[in-house]
Amino acid sequence: MSIINKPNKFLPTTKKEMKERGWDELDVVLITGDAYIDSPFMGIAVVGRLLEDIGLRVGIIGQPDVNSDVDIKRMGEPKLFWGVSGGSIDSMVSNYTASKKFRNDDDYTPGGKNNKRPDRATLVYTNLIRRHFKNTVPIVLGGIEASLRRLTHYDYWTNKLRKPILFDTKADYMVYGMAEQAIIDLGNYLKEGKDPRTIKGLCYISKEPVNEYLQIPSHQECLDFKEKYIDLFKTFYDNNDPVYSKGLCQEVDGRYLIQNPPSRHMEENEMDHIASFPYQRDMHPYHAKEGKVKCLETIKFSIMTHHGCWGECNFCAIAAHQGRTIRTRSEANILAEAKHFTTMKDFKGIISDVGGPTANMYGYECKKKINLGTCIENKRCVDAHRLCRTMKVDHSRNIQLLKDIRAVPGIKKAFVASGVRYDLITADKKHGKEYLKEMIDHHISGQMKVAPEHTNDEVLHHMGKPGKQTLIDFKKMYDDLNKESGKKQFLTYYLIAAHPGCEEKHMHELKQFTTHELKMNPEQAQIFTPTPGTYSAVMYYTEMDPFTKKKIFVEKDPRRKEKQKEIVVAKNKFATSNKKKIGSDSGMQG
Repeated sequence: MSIINKPNKFLPTTKKEMKERGWDELDVVLITGDAYIDSPFMGIAVVGRLLEDIGLRVGIIGQPDVNSDVDIKRMGEPKLFWGVSGGSIDSMVSNYTASKKFRNDDDYTPGGKNNKRPDRATLVYTNLIRRHFKNTVPIVLGGIEASLRRLTHYDYWTNKLRKPILFDTKADYMVYGMAEQAIIDLGNYLKEGKDPRTIKGLCYISKEPVNEYLQIPSHQECLDFKEKYIDLFKTFYDNNDPVYSKGLCQEVDGRYLIQNPPSRHMEENEMDHIASFPYQRDMHPYHAKEGKVKCLETIKFSIMTHHGCWGECNFCAIAAHQGRTIRTRSEANILAEAKHFTTMKDFKGIISDVGGPTANMYGYECKKKINLGTCIENKRCVDAHRLCRTMKVDHSRNIQLLKDIRAVPGIKKAFVASGVRYDLITADKKHGKEYLKEMIDHHISGQMKVAPEHTNDEVLHHMGKPGKQTLIDFKKMYDDLNKESGKKQFLTYYLIAAHPGCEEKHMHELKQFTTHELKMNPEQAQIFTPTPGTYSAVMYYTEMDPFTKKKIFVEKDPRRKEKQKEIVVAKNKFATSNKKKIGSDSGMQG
């Protein structure tokens, strides 16, 4: 399937653009916390193109002024529904660090200054619509901010459990997860005047329970008993697979949050079709006077090869939002996109990224999972101890794809900047080493980033990450292959401080490991942020292991969190002052 591009065909964001299309009104108006960037990497753009594809008239308003009616009214009231998203990043994560300090920069705002995305953007935008349009058409929430807050959830920024977001916002519906099929169904149902409450992948509020759905702990029970919140989250997490999952019903102050079963995943040909929409791969000219958006430096010439991740790191929300089953695009469609780049006037021959949530999960999946759905009862594809034997890791298709992209005339370099699971490389005895050599020789430059996060077995267990021996084995393979290729390239490491279960002594162990095993001094580490939709956030709030309900240590003091970070990033002087705790520093290198 070809990749199509039509000049000057952004979805409209002004009345003038509507008139140029011969439209007096819109069927759907989409609101987002980002500037309007027409790219397959931007959820609101994908939703707009999906609705356009089924014949609806769609407009997009990026980062509306919430203190006036100028932006929210500039295209009028839609005929079918409003769609509201906080943006590509959760607004609270975007606006605040793990230490709850305000971030000055925003890569999705023109000019880069963080002055356009309100806190709890989904709630603010919904209120903005209600304020200026009385008795309006349905308001539908979507995007990661809403998706991960669809049931009772822990909110780090207020340190309390909050109600399902539909109750806070008073919106009418929500589509959750990637929601491609759900948004298509919603558009068609509302166009045909049908009741959308039967749509899979949709949430709504009801006066009555749906008795055939799973009845989960009420909001009040979660407030009263932390164990009930663990039970709620486990049921929520285990019912995200469209093959077998059931609907959920939660009582909230005498009414009910109804979560219909998940909508189906897209097939390969459908993934190709969505990737082939006429994205302009640029920011809408409406925002140009305010400056450039930094995110375009990364996403403009990047290729998304697949959706989903079965890595299931406990601190990551991808499993709950994108799902644990890999959905791939075809090689032909990906190559068509790469070839299309070479026809664009500002393309310099460099593809910024070829990947997905985890780059080296492209091209294979567990056959059992595809037919029966993801395993339940705490059985994971990969955990701290092993890779499931039914998951046949195979990098061969990925290797060939990267070679084919490199062979496209006009492509000078195709980077793989997305994260890779190094444990999958070492587990693939047939093609893992070949894949890593392909990466080293052609798809990185100077360094490769990996994410061990920690090296203490107890902390890794709570993170859901592989043991440190796998990292040692991978590093040796990486160093050996670089030597064979005559290259001097390095590994850089993502590390996390103050994750539930992590104490200062564990950070000293990590420091010693990086010194003596990795032969380096980490320059950066991030303090853990508990985000909705993750097991780690449940651990943080309850101070319990959610799988055993046994008590665990959780660092909540901001100063001691910062100290955990300082331990691992400290230069020689700091480490020496702690010599009694971590041993000699003679092997430390910068």
